Amino acid sequence: MRWFGRSLLAAITVALGVVVCVFLLLRIVPGDPARMILGEQATTASIDALREQLGLNLPIGQQLLSYLVGVFTRADIGHSLVTDQPVLGLILTRFPVTLLLVGLAVLFTVLIAVPLALVAATHKDGPLDHVVRIFPTIGMAMPAFWVGLILILVFGVALRWLPVGGIGASPTDPLRSLILPALTVALGMSPPLIRSLREQLLEVLDADFVVTLHAARLGATSIIVRHVLRNAAVPALSLLGVNVAYLLGGTLVIEKVFAINGMGALLFSSISTRDFPVVQGITLVSAMGVVVISLVTDLLVATLDPRIRAV
Repeated sequence: MRWFGRSLLAAITVALGVVVCVFLLLRIVPGDPARMILGEQATTASIDALREQLGLNLPIGQQLLSYLVGVFTRADIGHSLVTDQPVLGLILTRFPVTLLLVGLAVLFTVLIAVPLALVAATHKDGPLDHVVRIFPTIGMAMPAFWVGLILILVFGVALRWLPVGGIGASPTDPLRSLILPALTVALGMSPPLIRSLREQLLEVLDADFVVTLHAARLGATSIIVRHVLRNAAVPALSLLGVNVAYLLGGTLVIEKVFAINGMGALLFSSISTRDFPVVQGITLVSAMGVVVISLVTDLLVATLDPRIRAV
């Protein structure tokens, strides 16, 4: 409980810092934020009105206090300048699609990385190992949007197996429509995870306790799944958590490639219309997601390796 309390306190501290940083984004940019939002042709009266609407005419300390109170007591992160709707409501209408995309991408990443790393580690320096070790090098060199376009051409246009854009209207359409974008993201996330997990597996396979398990006539599958994979998974899980946190921002571009109406589409449209409160809100929600994912990753790592809880 002490370890969990320290981790939770650290997450809350980071979350508070994130809120302060997002608040400062609008204030530290050179020039007048209200003029940047409205454009150079805006009148003085409209700029003054927007400054009053955003509270920019108040002292910076009072602005920060008001923003913190709104975020932590009412979950109020502002209103859209275009639609005058609450920013959080706009984000929540798009968030499930992005969350489903992230979940599928993580699932595909694990399904790709774990078997390939196991094959490479159990066939060290063999032909299969060399083939698997080439995959991360190629995968890390390919831009995600280019991989997405190739998958669209192959599975959407040539084979006609999967939709090439949007999320459809029927209950099964969203899942089918997100397979290609999730696979695109997974192909970009898998290479570093394969390399990390392979190295850890090789290190564990040479450990003394694995030799003892083999001497005890335990099955090879049982040794790998119940003992080797669990001991090797801790560093790989930490790396996966970092990549998933990065994925929250990376999927925004993938959504644009596949015309998915998620947070990415909302972000790009808000940038084009200079709806800065929405851009700021998406930044805040994404950053909070990173904090939550980091905390969950720490809990999973501590569950796999109880020694961490004793630190």
